[in-house]
Amino acid sequence: MTETEAAPAAGSGDPAAPAPGHGSGHRPASRAAFAALALGALGVVFGDIGTSPLYAMRETFDSPHHVIPLNETNVFGVLSLVTWALIIVISIKYLMFVMRADNRGEGGILALTALIGHKRDGVVNVRWVLVLIGLFGTALLYGDGMITPAISVLSAVEGTRLAAPEMDRWIVPIAVVILIGLFAVQPRGTGKIGRVFGPIMVVWFATLAVLGVVNMLKHPGILAALNPGHGIQFFLENGTQGLLALGAVVLVVTGGEALYADMGHFGRGPIRAAWFVMVFPALLLNYFGQGALLLDDPSAIENPFYKLVPEWGLYPLLILATVATVIASQALISGAFSLTMQAVQLGYSPRVKITHTSDKEAGQIYVGAINWALMIACIGLVVGFRSSTNLASAYGLAVTATMGITSVLFYIVARERLGMSKPVALLLCGGFLVVDVGFLVANIPKIPDGGWFPLVIAALVFTVLTTWATGRHLVRDHIGRDRAPLREYSHAVQQDTTLDRVPGTAVYLFSTPALTPPALRLNVKHNRILHEHVVVLAVVTEGVSHIPANERVEIVDHDGGIWQVIGHFGYLDEQNVPELLADPAIAELGIADLDQVTYFLGRETVRVTDREGMVIWREHLFAFMARNSTPAANYFSLPTRQVIELGVRVDL
Repeated sequence: MTETEAAPAAGSGDPAAPAPGHGSGHRPASRAAFAALALGALGVVFGDIGTSPLYAMRETFDSPHHVIPLNETNVFGVLSLVTWALIIVISIKYLMFVMRADNRGEGGILALTALIGHKRDGVVNVRWVLVLIGLFGTALLYGDGMITPAISVLSAVEGTRLAAPEMDRWIVPIAVVILIGLFAVQPRGTGKIGRVFGPIMVVWFATLAVLGVVNMLKHPGILAALNPGHGIQFFLENGTQGLLALGAVVLVVTGGEALYADMGHFGRGPIRAAWFVMVFPALLLNYFGQGALLLDDPSAIENPFYKLVPEWGLYPLLILATVATVIASQALISGAFSLTMQAVQLGYSPRVKITHTSDKEAGQIYVGAINWALMIACIGLVVGFRSSTNLASAYGLAVTATMGITSVLFYIVARERLGMSKPVALLLCGGFLVVDVGFLVANIPKIPDGGWFPLVIAALVFTVLTTWATGRHLVRDHIGRDRAPLREYSHAVQQDTTLDRVPGTAVYLFSTPALTPPALRLNVKHNRILHEHVVVLAVVTEGVSHIPANERVEIVDHDGGIWQVIGHFGYLDEQNVPELLADPAIAELGIADLDQVTYFLGRETVRVTDREGMVIWREHLFAFMARNSTPAANYFSLPTRQVIELGVRVDL
């Protein structure tokens, strides 16, 4: 395990800044590695969507937001909608198309936003609006990441009511204990968790399939629900109530966006294989089994999933379901980690500690601050809502809104990156958007009963992301007012005969290549010295996830022992400056001993003023985040005894 501090990409005094670039993809080295990743994906990526059978059918027929009579026509109609939702949204939209829009192997709505944001076509306002929409979609996923563990665990533990009604008062405490345990194991990393969870999920999906088949044998005609005509008939029969029922049907595809966000942990191929070979068939069989059960026994709607088994099988299924729902939470937790690192490296969030939990898969990371914040939020949701039915009112809105945003952003990427013609891209993304909007509209009535929660969380996260990006832009502009080009400055100091050239190497880290770091100017101005070897280092975070080692270093000689070095990194690469300086191309500059190098960093002290820029409360928020972000020296793995920081006051 290695630890880094992810650095903000757009800071004026931070050495990292985003720029378009290129990197490497995510490819398993062998068939064995591919199989291992597919197994891990079962345990991490598909836990959320894989446990939807616990509550989706129940909420469709037994919900306070709509009235759907439990009869044969509606059972067939709902099963048809479930089937085609899984086919269109997951199999076609995400697995066949959206996952092609990867940023060098990394997925998620923020990676999609990065692909759009770095396009320069003169349509600045439109691009900025699209980036803001993408950021809001990212913010929505954090709300989803809080709700998923809570509703998943609660829905499983609620099965104890069927076996032991007297356990009802213990459901919430048990769920809280399980959640604490889940978040406590996160530091072990998604790879290790996936190896443990994967085999369990194989048993889970096999159980789903068997239970479905056993109950389908009683009504084999239920397979007729594969015909999409039954879904159309459902809407004709139920009108507005049928449309509102989509707010519950969408529960079968929750986890789709997390599936995309987790792509960097396991890769596109293993995720696709796991879905089509095991997950998709098992889910369909189980939903159809529940439908067959409801045709036989309408009273089973109380909890159709647990009613699939005879009384003797209830406790084993309850235990397995509880474990599976713990696993279900992993997809959103891992996705939140990936989104956070991307946000930090792309300049939308202050630095946070990132722990790399695998030396083989760069996408497998752990973010402690996010982990514990999610845990507190999940416990609060369980205690506050107290049942999965209540939480279902909060669930779905964030997912459907994010899915709609993904469809909009994917249109741009499909045209510019995947080479689709305009008619094809419009037809494809328009079709996806119709489905997304249908689900979104059906979830709007849930807002007063809990749907407000993910919207509030999204608004808070969106405010943080945009405030940090705007604040860093203002700081950069403030410091840049009296900045001099590095070539001109280096020529001037070489002509200054009053300066002392002292032995050794000084490395000045600064975000903007070709400009003079404030730390260099302050050191020369006040100390009147210039080291024998001066390296001005800009660590540039590219708009892709990884950069090959042989494409990482760029050197410009400014004569007189002064060099500009640009280190190119992807936003998921570990940015270790001492390792970068050990590159043979840089070693030729005369850096004999890295242990003797002195590193100079600029550090801004932000002061809130009434100047034009941001509103006062956002300036205070930015100043707070700036004070509490992790020092850049820690992220770049600089030896603390060799670091000198020179401060600059910035008035916002």
